[in-house]
Amino acid sequence: MFTSLQAFLQCWETESESTLKILNALSDDSLKQAVSEDDRTLGRIAWHITATIPEMIAKTGLSMQSIDEEAPVPSKASTIADSYQAISQTLREEVKKQWTDQTLLEKRDMYGESWTIGTTLTVLIHHQIHHRGQMTVLMRQAGLKVPGIMGPSREEWGQFGMEPPAL
Repeated sequence: MFTSLQAFLQCWETESESTLKILNALSDDSLKQAVSEDDRTLGRIAWHITATIPEMIAKTGLSMQSIDEEAPVPSKASTIADSYQAISQTLREEVKKQWTDQTLLEKRDMYGESWTIGTTLTVLIHHQIHHRGQMTVLMRQAGLKVPGIMGPSREEWGQFGMEPPAL
């Protein structure tokens, strides 16, 4: 749980950059990639990550531009990445303007439970990380190069003068 705005903003900077690296690696064709017809597509997951930011933050009382998650997934990967980047930046700006460290200790109703705002911010970041993991699998299935996030991806080991780990 975050107890300081500075800690959140530093973490958000790193994690939103990582999410943006993934979103910028998507192609328009890859947005339709799914594990099965019963599962979300790569595009739907990317759009879900983007739309969840204002949806979850609205429950804290912080107002910002909203996205309708139920709206059709944009057909251009760049539209999703641009939307995510804009919403991520807006979140940073509004948190700095509207909140203090004390705000993070306030409780709000979140999906039928009582969470502090600091907990909500932690969950928001974990939510992105969770879905980035799903996206990298779908990206591999779609034939895309996966960017390294928590260390080099298979394609990036050579940039460090190393061989990829043995299978």
